[in-house]
Amino acid sequence: MTFLWLLTGAAFLVALGAFARVRRVSKRLERLSESYWELRYEHGQLRSRIARLEPGDGDPGQPARGDHEQQPRAQSGATAFVPLSSLKRPNETTLAE
Repeated sequence: MTFLWLLTGAAFLVALGAFARVRRVSKRLERLSESYWELRYEHGQLRSRIARLEPGDGDPGQPARGDHEQQPRAQSGATAFVPLSSLKRPNETTLAE
């Protein structure tokens, strides 16, 4: 009977140790995730600042300074907003025909 109590106590201590380790790892993961998103945000800000300062230097895919006026700009396929009130419903008589 004493052996079972010792085994139960050891299992309880192992469970407490595992629980403490999971909490530490969880907090570390939360800190790493927060750091990742902060760095990603800062990277985007720095990239946009660099693009505003020098929009063609050092990037082989971008035209050099002065070349962007000579090349035609590509049309972006922007989607326009269409309000639902401007859409007309088909007449019921048209559907019956």
